[in-house]
Amino acid sequence: MITYTNAMRSARGFTLIELMIVIAIIAILAAILIPNFLHARAEAVTSACEGNEKQIATAEEMYAVDNSGTYTTSLTTPYLSVIVTDPVKKGNAYTVTIPAARAADGSYQISDAGQHDTSTTTSLTQSAGAACATCGSIVYYQASGIHAKP
Repeated sequence: MITYTNAMRSARGFTLIELMIVIAIIAILAAILIPNFLHARAEAVTSACEGNEKQIATAEEMYAVDNSGTYTTSLTTPYLSVIVTDPVKKGNAYTVTIPAARAADGSYQISDAGQHDTSTTTSLTQSAGAACATCGSIVYYQASGIHAKP
C-alpha cells in the first residue's frame, strides 16, 4: 500500500527555475515576432491604400466614358457605391484633384492623407522616377500609376 508521504513525493510540480526558463523563452519569442507582425500589418495597410486608389481611378475612368471624357473630383454612385477611406488615417477620404495645368488633357491625381510607415513605400518611386526612402504618402497619377510622395 502506498503511504501518503510517498504519493506526495511522486506528484511533484515544476520548480521556480523551470517556470522562469519557460517564461524567458516565451518573452524572447515575443520580442522576435511582435516587430515582424507590426511591419506586416503596415505593409498590408499600404497595399490596401494602393488598391483603394486604383479602385477610385477605375471609377474615374468609368465616369469619363459616360461624360465625354471629363473627370470629376467627387465620385458617387454608380461609380463608387461607398466612399473609400484611407486605411492609415481612418475616416479620411482620398483627395481627387485635377491640376489646372493639366486640365486640357484630362489628367487627374488621387492622394491619400499620408503617414504611412516609410519602410513600406521603399519599393515605390516618386513621379520623377527616383526612389524614395522617406516617403510617407501614396499618390496615383493617371498617366503613370502609383507613386510615393514625401
